[in-house]
Amino acid sequence: MSLPARLRMTARAGRMLAALLGYLVLHGSWRLVGARSPWPPRFLGAIARIVGVRVTVVGTPVPRDVLYLSNHRSWIDILAIAGASGSAFVAKGELRDAPLVGWLCTLNHTLFVDRGDRLGVARQIDTLRQALLADHPVTVFPEGTTGAPGELLPFKAALLGAIDPPPPGLQVQPVYLDYGDAHEVTWLGDEPGTTNAARVLARAGQIGLTIHFLAPFDPAGLGRKAVATRARAAIAGAMAGTA
Repeated sequence: MSLPARLRMTARAGRMLAALLGYLVLHGSWRLVGARSPWPPRFLGAIARIVGVRVTVVGTPVPRDVLYLSNHRSWIDILAIAGASGSAFVAKGELRDAPLVGWLCTLNHTLFVDRGDRLGVARQIDTLRQALLADHPVTVFPEGTTGAPGELLPFKAALLGAIDPPPPGLQVQPVYLDYGDAHEVTWLGDEPGTTNAARVLARAGQIGLTIHFLAPFDPAGLGRKAVATRARAAIAGAMAGTA
């Protein structure tokens, strides 16, 4: 890694630490008086900006009683969607034990699931169903992993059993994340997370990310597979329209 790249990575890491300390004070102040803290998703949004992401929002995110179904490219997705909408997330169970990251995810109401635990699917569905009753959105990445630039993987419908049938008044909103030409942010295969993070933090310039909050729909009566199919079709259509 070149010296300028190292300096960029070090500077961004320092700014992230300073932001963490500042937002922890704000979060603790809200909790001290028993108020619901709005700061965890705002902190994640701030980290996205420090990383160099410049988010443009197209469409209107439904603020509550909603399940976002989004394509997935990078760990940056979580930072950006949280900052834009206040959403909580469904994440891989192993992320819970990651130093600092796991704790930050917990502050933002992250639901940890083990996608390989087929015997625990019913429990995971029940956990997600309870989360959907809260006063904030929940995001699921139904591809189950990150996709390559221009790729949209099949949507897995198992967790969507949580909305079959849906809680009263719940909507599903497809979300399309478009990184444009910033292909190097993609996290694929067996690349270690630290390697990907270092590459992103050392990157020169900005990362343009457009978050398209597409038209929401009522999932009642559709069933989990039909919901997955409809959401994927909406995102595929948005991808084709911006190509």
